[in-house]
Amino acid sequence: MAKPSLSFTCTACGAAYPKWSGRCEACGAWNAVIEEAPLSQGPKTTITRGRTVPLTDLASNAAAPPRMACGLSEFDRVLGGGLVPASAILVGGDPGIGKSTLLLQATAAFARAGLKCLYFSGEEAAAQVQMRAQRLGLADARVGLGAETNLRDILTTLDAERPHLAVIDSIQTMWLDTIEAAPGSVAQVRAAAHEIVTFAKKRGVAVILVGHVTKDGQIAGPRVVEHMVDTVLYFEGERGHQFRILRAVKNRFGPADEIGVFEMTGQGLAEVTNPSALFLSEREKSTTGSAVFAGIEGSRPMLTEIQALVAPSPLGTPRRTVVGLDGGRVSTILAVLEARCGLTFAGLDIFLNVAGGMRVMEPAADLAVAAAILSAREDVAIPPETVLFGEISLSGALRPVGQTENRLKEARKLGFSTAVAPSRSKSGISPGITLREMPDLVTLVGEMFGAG
Repeated sequence: MAKPSLSFTCTACGAAYPKWSGRCEACGAWNAVIEEAPLSQGPKTTITRGRTVPLTDLASNAAAPPRMACGLSEFDRVLGGGLVPASAILVGGDPGIGKSTLLLQATAAFARAGLKCLYFSGEEAAAQVQMRAQRLGLADARVGLGAETNLRDILTTLDAERPHLAVIDSIQTMWLDTIEAAPGSVAQVRAAAHEIVTFAKKRGVAVILVGHVTKDGQIAGPRVVEHMVDTVLYFEGERGHQFRILRAVKNRFGPADEIGVFEMTGQGLAEVTNPSALFLSEREKSTTGSAVFAGIEGSRPMLTEIQALVAPSPLGTPRRTVVGLDGGRVSTILAVLEARCGLTFAGLDIFLNVAGGMRVMEPAADLAVAAAILSAREDVAIPPETVLFGEISLSGALRPVGQTENRLKEARKLGFSTAVAPSRSKSGISPGITLREMPDLVTLVGEMFGAG
């Protein structure tokens, strides 16, 4: 029998190569291509005829899957209303951001709600997890704790205990003795995730997996893991801020892009029921370079402050520093301001930041970003009772965005009286707030800043 040939796989993105290379051509990572032994094929057997798959139509009277809520409203919101039995959830986030703390609190909450829960840690000893539980006041929760990395032993324990929920921290530390590769390699992560998800579906156990992330913010390992699971959550936040955002980027049982907001305290993560008020609590009134954006995160309207600073640059190439926004989108907005409005930003450093460590990726933030930059450049403060939202096209026109009524209601609830939005916005009924409609960016520049 011919000897099976070796393959080489990138540990960062999962790309496969017939021979070793110092740099991955798919993702550009250096020294990430490792040798990977192929799976054993075994002796070939006679191919038998398969069975016919039963087919049904699209109409169904099946009830919605049952939900198990833990009582942490922000966590339940991101899951779509609660935990679904036999579901697989992948949670990723930067090191030290609080993933283990969040999941330990959620597991204890599920246990107090009457569910049988197990927590397996492959990165910490049982004593370390117990110390964290005591610090968070969770020592009385009936959670089964285990420190193990052998996936065969973990699955045997799950099969014997039959819990409602199992947390595995983390998938990169798990290893299967049937795979000839190191823990954390592409082959081990792929095989371990497949075994866990298959077990969850067959036994009706809900499983939460913790995943490491790369320097680009993506979950490490093959992307096939994200396709296997039912829900993918990212735990985001800036190290210097106390706020943490739990964001759903994929959810088969609920809306994607839903977020939950938490605040890191000495007693763990505390829920933030009104994030808009918290993000705007330290906002200074009548300050140049400040604009309030009325956005939508999932199903929740949220107001955030976008700050800009424009200053003369001593460098030959001016700096463009962006935190919490898409840098490519900001470059497009600057190009539109220069080409359509006749403004120049040559020789000017531009710094942009979203207050509170929030990340804003919605195109509706274009108008607020442009207003903050113009306010800083012209040294004209935007009225403090004004919110802005709208998408900017390459022609300089302002395009209306969805859920205008919900944005206006949230702004009115927090005391704002004026909203600047694109023309033809479907505003609905929003008493107590004035809507100023702008057809294009040139009109905004002339009416609000007198520039051009």
